[in-house]
Amino acid sequence: MAEKIISPEQPAAMGIHYHYYSLNYMLASQKQAGYQSIELFCAAPHVHMTAEGIANRAELIQEIRNSGLRVVCVTPDNCMGPWQYAAAGAETIAQSKRYFRHALELAADLDCRQVACHSGWGLLDEPREEAWKRSLDFMSWYCEEAKKLGLTLVMESLRAAESNLVNSLPTLQQYLKELHCDNIKPMIDTCAMAVAGEIMEDWFRAFGSEIAHMHFVDGTPYFHLAWGDGNRSLDGYMAAIKANHYQGALTQEITDGRYYDDPAKADAQSYRILRSYMDS
Repeated sequence: MAEKIISPEQPAAMGIHYHYYSLNYMLASQKQAGYQSIELFCAAPHVHMTAEGIANRAELIQEIRNSGLRVVCVTPDNCMGPWQYAAAGAETIAQSKRYFRHALELAADLDCRQVACHSGWGLLDEPREEAWKRSLDFMSWYCEEAKKLGLTLVMESLRAAESNLVNSLPTLQQYLKELHCDNIKPMIDTCAMAVAGEIMEDWFRAFGSEIAHMHFVDGTPYFHLAWGDGNRSLDGYMAAIKANHYQGALTQEITDGRYYDDPAKADAQSYRILRSYMDS
């Protein structure tokens, strides 16, 4: 029997793999699986957010509140749309600021204190340092906007195929050192971490108790899979979590297309496996 290490509130469901299902279906399925917490991914079909605002905002907030699920993190879609943290050009930057400001305001209205982010990316035919500076400038603004609302930003690394900026533990360390904001904290993404050849102990040695959030999924090491479908060591991860007294969320950022037909099954599978490590 697995050692009891985490609390029932720590596993948090996410919604990327519910791409062909409604918000109501997603929330009901995740609650039925046993989750008490969610990380709200702000993308269609559940959250229609653009630089101009959020469609049916009041109804969205009410439906989430009615679900009884606690929102532990808000994550604006920041990989597929035109808005990103290292955007170039005055109009694109202005629209990106409006877009991400809506995510902050939504988090505040949901009584959620964390908003996820990353560095964005630069074009491959421009000097990397130019995109790096744009990202730092944008993130400095973003931190100030978050601070006005009493929010903390949690920042992950990406895979090298996704970003030429922050794509490893050392580059995240460098970025946060240069940014020098007190309301942005590091977060672990187990996929990006594993692809970079890093282990969880590396991150805890680097950041200690500053680690504020995790995207906590199985993989091979690529992919964001439900637990049991990859080859990552869950026992090893749990040992690191226990040794470092981590009490933050463990978001199930399941994204692979194999789950799109039956996302509820994937959520239930992950929760069932994590349940054996829960203290009650």
